[in-house]
Amino acid sequence: MTTASLAWMTYALQLIGLREVPGPGNSAVIAGWLKGLKAWWFDDATPWCGVFVGHVLQKAGFALPKHWYRAKGWLDWGRACQPAYGAVCILDRDGGGHVFFVMKVSKNFVWGVGGNQGDKVCEAKFDRARVLGFRWPATLALPTALVLIADGGGALSRNEA
Repeated sequence: MTTASLAWMTYALQLIGLREVPGPGNSAVIAGWLKGLKAWWFDDATPWCGVFVGHVLQKAGFALPKHWYRAKGWLDWGRACQPAYGAVCILDRDGGGHVFFVMKVSKNFVWGVGGNQGDKVCEAKFDRARVLGFRWPATLALPTALVLIADGGGALSRNEA
């Protein structure tokens, strides 16, 4: 499987730049994702990283975990894999977790595209020590692990709540 064949990643990357609405009011796009996922809430003030991953994978035709709205609920989805382009990465954080799609990895960091990263869809850099697991769709052959890149600079994400 090549990176070009990962339809969910093509779609996820098209969503970069989408933002939640600050203050009162909500993003009509995020509210639409919640409706499509049959959520019981429709505001973008509630953490929505799991909503982003759920929406993208649902659109690509994959079944979702029971608790798709919880970042750590993705630990029950698909099957475990090595860090690979397009894999779902689940992180630990104070007060919960965070979930996104892997873009690249190094010995100490993982970069990924996700929702609710600084209140928007973007690529961000995370400490690999926070990783709880990498997951891959159960219906697909396991991917080839990414080649590690140099750690490089750039700030770590500290806003995924």
